[in-house]
Amino acid sequence: MASEDRPSWDNYFMSIAEQVGSRSTCTRRKIGALIVRDKRILATGYNNVPSGIEHCTTKGCLRDELGIPSGERHELCRGIHAEQNAVVQAAKYGIAIDGSSMYTTTQPCILCGKIMINAGIKEIVFVGEYPDDLSRTMLEEAGVALRQVSLSTQASAAAEPPQPQDDCCCA
Repeated sequence: MASEDRPSWDNYFMSIAEQVGSRSTCTRRKIGALIVRDKRILATGYNNVPSGIEHCTTKGCLRDELGIPSGERHELCRGIHAEQNAVVQAAKYGIAIDGSSMYTTTQPCILCGKIMINAGIKEIVFVGEYPDDLSRTMLEEAGVALRQVSLSTQASAAAEPPQPQDDCCCA
């Protein structure tokens, strides 16, 4: 394969993030996240319930049952967000993530944003937007670079397109 046929680093990592998100059992949408430093993947995460808890695909979505709209009342969800899961996995296995980048299929919510600020994430690369202006404001104030990218046709041909951003809790 010629070097010009290779995906960019952004497309490479984002296509992996989408693949990681395919493991999600959220009934609203599938989000994937990667923590990367020096072009090496340090940890991955996807939105899902905590270990040992019955999946939403079998138990049902608490947010749907309560009629909670996207972007509100994050604490009323059985799941953990993809970005949170990636940070937790790094901590669980003793992987330092200070100064790294987070690739996530959707712009992080305020809860994930605050965790990433304190974890030392310096850059967040995302595809889909999320209705959370406070998250963007706090991340920018903390000096965390935000970059929205779109996947090239080559890198995303086998991947599902980003899902609508107005119907979920778990991102």
